Amino acid sequence: MSMDFENQVVIITGGANGIGFAIAKLLVNQGASVALVDLQKAAVQKAARLLGEKAAGYQLDVTDEAQVKEVVNKIAKKFGRIDILINSAGTTGATNVKTHEVDFENFKFVFAVNVNGCFLTSRAVLPFMLKQNYGRILHIASIAGKEGNAGMLAYSASKAAVVGLTKVQGKEYAETGITVNALAPAVIRTAMVDALPEEQVKYMTDKIPMKRCGTLEEIANLAAYIVSPKASFTTGFTFDMTGGRATY
Repeated sequence: MSMDFENQVVIITGGANGIGFAIAKLLVNQGASVALVDLQKAAVQKAARLLGEKAAGYQLDVTDEAQVKEVVNKIAKKFGRIDILINSAGTTGATNVKTHEVDFENFKFVFAVNVNGCFLTSRAVLPFMLKQNYGRILHIASIAGKEGNAGMLAYSASKAAVVGLTKVQGKEYAETGITVNALAPAVIRTAMVDALPEEQVKYMTDKIPMKRCGTLEEIANLAAYIVSPKASFTTGFTFDMTGGRATY
């Protein structure tokens, strides 16, 4: 289904690979111009080259307030507008660790990336969207934020915070032409998942009625719909993509 992103400008955090890059490929094919941002400079610039002339890559630490503002302003100046923000940058942090063993520095780091990153980037793009009375913001959350995954305290709690942030922002901008939604996948086969201990992946996959990981193509298709002009009457909502695990 064509969703027509012609002349729209998209910022995707964590865009160098995985979910972010998969979404970027689809949106470029649908006519969008895409600004990929990622902590890995070489990787994000390579990713942008792979997408062609309608893409640009920027190094960005989403936890750095000044950097976020600077890069968003650069993107707005280059492309002339900002229509869509997709927050795909994220980290699991240490896993397979019970609460009494959690390192506080790691806990703070996970929250900085997963929560502060969503806050800082959305705060930076909203003024541009408000000027044009249109915008789409999508935060990638997780089923772990709804149900909690044992051994993943920081990740689960941070993704729950992303769901809460989405609810607030959706209500705050509901009358402006801007929608703010989240997407809560179960296990998607990415490099980040491949890096997890096998027992952690099995624990998560065993909870999925379909008994498999989701694919990058599947999550890209749903994300594209959520940020399209067609999705105009849903905001503050967390979309499910869990193979039947979440039915609420």
